[in-house]
Amino acid sequence: MTQTGARTHVSSWGYACFLTVNATSIWGGVFPFLPLEFQTAEVTLTFFLAQALAFGGTFVASMLGAYLFPHGARRMLVSLSALLVFGGSACLIAAMYVATAALALVAGGGVLLGTGSAGLFMLWQRYFASLPPAAGNLRLAVGTAIAPLIYFGLYLVPIALTAFLVPLVFVPLCGLCIALSVREMQVDQPMFEDVPRQHPRVYRQVVADYWRSALCVGSLAFASGVIRGIAVLHEEIAAVVNGASMVGSFASAVVLLVLWHRMSFRFGLTSVFRVVYPLVVTGFLLLPFLGAGYLNLFAGFTYLVFSLVQMLMMMQCAQVSRDRGINPVFIYGFFGGVAYLMQSVGFLLGWTSEFVSADGREWLFFVAMVSSWVLGLTLLAATGTLFKPLASKGATSVDPIEFLPSAVGAGGAAASARPAPKRRRNRPSASEDAGAIRDRTSKQCRRLQEEYGLSSRETEVMELIARGNSMASIAERLVISENTVRTHAKHIYTKLDIHKRQELLDMLSE
Repeated sequence: MTQTGARTHVSSWGYACFLTVNATSIWGGVFPFLPLEFQTAEVTLTFFLAQALAFGGTFVASMLGAYLFPHGARRMLVSLSALLVFGGSACLIAAMYVATAALALVAGGGVLLGTGSAGLFMLWQRYFASLPPAAGNLRLAVGTAIAPLIYFGLYLVPIALTAFLVPLVFVPLCGLCIALSVREMQVDQPMFEDVPRQHPRVYRQVVADYWRSALCVGSLAFASGVIRGIAVLHEEIAAVVNGASMVGSFASAVVLLVLWHRMSFRFGLTSVFRVVYPLVVTGFLLLPFLGAGYLNLFAGFTYLVFSLVQMLMMMQCAQVSRDRGINPVFIYGFFGGVAYLMQSVGFLLGWTSEFVSADGREWLFFVAMVSSWVLGLTLLAATGTLFKPLASKGATSVDPIEFLPSAVGAGGAAASARPAPKRRRNRPSASEDAGAIRDRTSKQCRRLQEEYGLSSRETEVMELIARGNSMASIAERLVISENTVRTHAKHIYTKLDIHKRQELLDMLSE
């Protein structure tokens, strides 16, 4: 299932291998393919503290590095990240045989795996962001759907062999796939050529626009971290966490692909959070009153939700990079830093809560109280109730993730043959003229958007061009660089098969 629908692209297989490696070490909270006698509380706690600090810290460091040293961000090495993951897996294997240095090896393995996995996430994010939205989202979703099939297939292999199979086969295979994939990256796009310190206002605006979305992802990551901490203390749900992660990945990716094949739609991360919030907070409130069976069920649901949000976070960050023309490492580092550091805090809460007593009640009451409080504050912040909107008049507002009808089909040429997206008269917009159908020009632009599969940002730019705005004035209004505006204009003219503004006006008048 590539953009042409003929076959699965190598990048989807590579990303699936990467997610499989993650699920066997850092993703779910347990070591599913290492002997149970090795997984003592001391070992697992040491590993996850080291891994979590390195993982979240690498995202934050990458965000700052992409802003201060953008040329360095372009030279991220595939081999280095893969070697770090391989070294981390090797340290875990060595810890099983060198008992005197087990904790040191486990801690080192956690740091190496956390840093290497974050680096590979960055590399995959840069790659998917470099593609057209249709191809990037499709390959990401297909890879996410394939990963669980590979992961559960590993259970057919003896555990003793699987422990060596992951670092010796899957890590090199993942590195090879991403090395082959990045060869087709178009690095001459504005997002890769951008020098953030030349226009800091663009980056400040992006953070102001998307901190609520990042907080929503972080809140759900916090919930999954709590469950991960509990899993370390309770073996009966340890296996559920990893399995639920992969089942959630498969279910969310398949449902997304099926819906995308049948229709076009748009939604944002804050909307997803509002939908799942009642279920997650209710689950936490019921946690102290129900037994181990419910704990298993809730652990599975929490990680299923987090798997979905993790995939959507990558899609959202890729779209922000394309629409705003900013470094993809910066925006993904921002989202990932917030999400995974909050997940680490949740893990500590889940692990230490057993030693907390609140008025003699069970420790699960404490977990439910704190988790519900964090989720509630996030809901207030996401809806704008807790803090007033930070964006000024005319500033860009959050754009939803778009799944346009031309994405799953014959390369986008059949957009008009698929159901047109339902008109959204009140879509949040950066332009004062583009948020609603206010006059004949805006209505004509919506017709072209539906017929030719233009994105919301491209439609916004097209309307501003049609109204006679210069590239400089469009850049000022949308809070992006002029180079980014020119790139959007180029994409618009290519999709419409025209070459200048007058031809655009002629199409609108027709």
